[in-house]
Amino acid sequence: MSDIIIIGGGVLGLLSARELAASGARVTLLERGETGRESSWAGGGIVSPLYPWRYAEAVSALAGWSQQHYPGLAGELIADTGIDPEFYPCGLLILAADEQDTALAWAMAHQRRLHIIDRREVRALEPAMADPAESAIWMPGIANLRNPRLAESLHADLRRRGVRLETRTEVTGLVSRAGRIERVTTSRGDFQADNVVLCAGAWTAQLLQDLAPAPAIEPVRGQMLLFRTAPNSIRRMVLEDSRYVIPRRDGRVLFGSTIEHTGFDKSVTETARAELLTLATQRFPLLADAELERHWAGLRPASPAGIPYICRHPEQQNLYINAGHFRNGIVLGPASARLLADLVLQRPPILDPTPYALDAARD
Repeated sequence: MSDIIIIGGGVLGLLSARELAASGARVTLLERGETGRESSWAGGGIVSPLYPWRYAEAVSALAGWSQQHYPGLAGELIADTGIDPEFYPCGLLILAADEQDTALAWAMAHQRRLHIIDRREVRALEPAMADPAESAIWMPGIANLRNPRLAESLHADLRRRGVRLETRTEVTGLVSRAGRIERVTTSRGDFQADNVVLCAGAWTAQLLQDLAPAPAIEPVRGQMLLFRTAPNSIRRMVLEDSRYVIPRRDGRVLFGSTIEHTGFDKSVTETARAELLTLATQRFPLLADAELERHWAGLRPASPAGIPYICRHPEQQNLYINAGHFRNGIVLGPASARLLADLVLQRPPILDPTPYALDAARD
């Protein structure tokens, strides 16, 4: 029997398993498909919340811790697995003239690098942008990474650490007895452990439907386009009106994404494709001549105010939750996993866990 079962093999589940395995715990990870193939694979991989000053302090605290630790994590994964998650600190331009004062105040309060720059500086930083704004918010050093490669490297790292990875194993139920999870039922039989951690993203609430209370997590579809260009055709990440462009080191460029409340439907639509393609080519004309490689959709696990649940279940002594990160699973992942491990292992926590409790106020 394992010490800990992790349910869910996205980046949050993989990072949580890594933290717990590093303590010497025997960990089993259960994933209904292949690891990293749901929201983790579908997102953009920006290592910052979008418009970070709009979020509660609980989100800023997790993001700040993760941002400090990501370079080291990426380096460790390259050294230990040979798989590069391509941490790329190309910086983030945000076009939001009416939020500049708020952004400056937030940056000063949180000691983050943020500047207001003029049109000439915008053009110099991102020459590919059509009709640069009169001014922009510039956050130098903000990185992105290839989230599918991050998941791949974490998968390899867990194998190296001896974590038992059970893919294509769908969890069908949590059997409780006397306020504890006695066993986890799956499509491949039952599993038992001293502790169980739910990292099932948009599906977390479904798995807890018979074990109230459940977190207020719902799926939100996001659609994305991927272009192929020459390296450095677009140099910076640019965010405007919740649409972003993300350049990769190899020249691939992501443009997204939609926010659609369509339940668990993650099919792509021609309407979204046309909208995203029009916006992408208007803002970056060179993309009109670029190869459009892919169009895909994923389901983000939305929670009230975007504050994730990182906590022990109040009615089940050995059940923990690490889910509900909405659009910020990548940037909040390392801190969330460390905090979750602190709670499970009863260590002093890296952050005050109170805001992430199941019954914490989220507004």
